[in-house]
Amino acid sequence: MDSLIAAAARALAVGDALEALKRIALRDDPPALALRGIAMAQLGEYPRARELLRQAARGFGAHEAPARARCIVAEAEVALAMRDLRGSPRTLEAAATTLEARAERANALHARLIAARRLVLLGRLDEAAAALARLDARGLPPPLAAVAELIAAELALRSLRTAAAQAALGRAFAAAERARVPALLAEVAEARAALDRPAGRRLNGGREQPLRLPEVEALLASGALVVDACRRGLRAGATSLPLARRPVLFTLARALAEGWPGDVDRNALIARAFRTHRPDETHRARLRVEIGRLRALAAPLARIEATARGFALKPRSRSGVVVLVPPIDGDQASLRALLADGAAWSTSALALALGASQRTVQRALVDLEAAGHVRSLGRARAKRWLAPPLAEFTTILLLPAALPLT
Repeated sequence: MDSLIAAAARALAVGDALEALKRIALRDDPPALALRGIAMAQLGEYPRARELLRQAARGFGAHEAPARARCIVAEAEVALAMRDLRGSPRTLEAAATTLEARAERANALHARLIAARRLVLLGRLDEAAAALARLDARGLPPPLAAVAELIAAELALRSLRTAAAQAALGRAFAAAERARVPALLAEVAEARAALDRPAGRRLNGGREQPLRLPEVEALLASGALVVDACRRGLRAGATSLPLARRPVLFTLARALAEGWPGDVDRNALIARAFRTHRPDETHRARLRVEIGRLRALAAPLARIEATARGFALKPRSRSGVVVLVPPIDGDQASLRALLADGAAWSTSALALALGASQRTVQRALVDLEAAGHVRSLGRARAKRWLAPPLAEFTTILLLPAALPLT
């Protein structure tokens, strides 16, 4: 490694991309191309960074497998920043195996941390937690230690283990300070701020109260019957009922919960569940059928009793009924939550993360763009979607698989 390459690598290690480019900007040998690609990525020029890293990988010979593997890892990190989630995890794992075989432990762990972050973005939290648990993080360089703790904190936040999240963020901050990388310190600060912002709203007895994540955690542990409009389900202590795929039943459950401790008029239930203000006998018959289905499913958590004018929810818990609603309402709340991270997402990546079809996501994006909530950049396959950050609250509860109801 010549002196210019070594100096550029040291500059990149502390996040000084411009200093690195001063050293190798005019060179086109594979090591210089790789470092230029990393520098461009640090400057946010992701398409150019990806192109340079691919050129570098092609330039390394067959006897330079570790160098090619490093380029693959760097390109995977760029793809993650671009929210391009379509790549095969096998390629990244093969690169990690190659680096591990050559005793490049830190680079191999970096590759596996990238794979874990990709799983988090896709909402595959159990897989991400398993991948993180398999890593031996002892003796990691401070930047990688900070990244590992940030992933642990994200997993804890999405499963509402706020004490574990705070502990992981404390360790991440200490590692980021040792690393002296401003971008890492900013990421840790943003994750810490999420704990202090409202994450949802509690509706109870006609009153509304903003809740932070620790307060949401306490509410779910209280034993009250919680109708969770963030994850679309019912929960009482350790017992839960997912209704994300039963929208009519969830709408009825929420309406009954909002009317508790009283009953709710049949016509009001029909208007909310079936979106009609002129009910007839077919609507009333359908309401009876759907209430019967909800009564059977919710039996471990509550009874649904018929009254003279409608139906009433009777929780089995003595702690009452609470409705937990997200900080933003609407069918596209999860989509807006994903876009609120400030990254430019492709439609395909959003569809993967939400578990929806691209066509469904495209229609939702068009509606959000018309409402001024998102904007697009580029055209055709290069088209990306952006949204302003939702700085006044945290969107953790709206992210895919953020609070699984199992």
